[in-house]
Amino acid sequence: MMMSVRAFKSANLRAGKLGLTGFATRRRWISSGNQNQPTGNNRRFAVLWGNGDYGRLGLGSLESHWRPVYCSALANESIRDISCGGAHTLFLTESGTVYATGLNDFGQLGISDDTKYTTEPLEVSGLPKDIIKISSGYYHSSAITVDGVLYMWGKNLSGQLGLGKRAAKIVSVPSKVECLSGVTIRMAALGCEHSVAVTDKGEALSWGEGGSGRLGHGTDSSILGFLRNTSEYTPRLIKKLEGVKVKVVAAGMLHSACTDENGSVFVFGEKAMKTKGFGDASVAATPSMISELPYSENVACGGYHTCVITSGGELFVWGSNENGCLGIGCTDVIKLPEKVQGPFLRHVVNK
Repeated sequence: MMMSVRAFKSANLRAGKLGLTGFATRRRWISSGNQNQPTGNNRRFAVLWGNGDYGRLGLGSLESHWRPVYCSALANESIRDISCGGAHTLFLTESGTVYATGLNDFGQLGISDDTKYTTEPLEVSGLPKDIIKISSGYYHSSAITVDGVLYMWGKNLSGQLGLGKRAAKIVSVPSKVECLSGVTIRMAALGCEHSVAVTDKGEALSWGEGGSGRLGHGTDSSILGFLRNTSEYTPRLIKKLEGVKVKVVAAGMLHSACTDENGSVFVFGEKAMKTKGFGDASVAATPSMISELPYSENVACGGYHTCVITSGGELFVWGSNENGCLGIGCTDVIKLPEKVQGPFLRHVVNK
């Protein structure tokens, strides 16, 4: 959500989630807010807008905002990345420090186990100062160091932190995923109760709640012969992707996705909301490739929808389209990938 470059959004206008007031005009955004405005320098700063419940915007109040507002609490920091979770937000600075704001009912802020929420960003405790990537799930969070060491914290009821079966159900301070010692993690994506990651060798790992096939490990048979999905309490290799060099991973509420070095997109998990764009079955328990897409560079998952950016800068979307979140001019559920088009859409460079 950093607005150091122009961005165009579509979806629900309620609570100002789009940063639009009534109608959109094409313009270059410079800065917003009422005070402590950044001036002409090359430092990257944070602006936020939308639903302000639980202080998730980090603007010092619970107020919602219809336009982008500069986060003055981080005025002395140059922002490298922002990650939005269910009702909390993480900020990563250029110096490798992580800040968090918003809801903390499961320790997802990584600051204290007795703070229910905060309205301004606070530094996450216990992390090294060389963090290069962050990710937020619905109730859990992660950070990766320059050496590829993964730290996780927050809700752990289904093992989504990867800390093993004996780990606490709520982990309020960042904890190193010890079972990955010697493994270099390059990227992590967090869903509602599951997590996905990719190593420096292009291997895909997943763990947490396995319902709906979101982990990509397939199904097991119970004693009564029924198919069941099991939770994984530590990272497990997705065997269906062995031999595939994964580049990017993404996670939604009940599904996951990834791209490989050949530009292919794979998806797995719940399909009841038509979120995947393949076949007619309700669940894909192992990764399946989407043949309808051209060479793809990036993928992102919303709660029940998926977006892909191709090498040519085209944006394809599919899945649940509630409130017009797909940006294709309607609210119909889209089963197969559809290209987003419009007068304001230019060459897309990032999700």
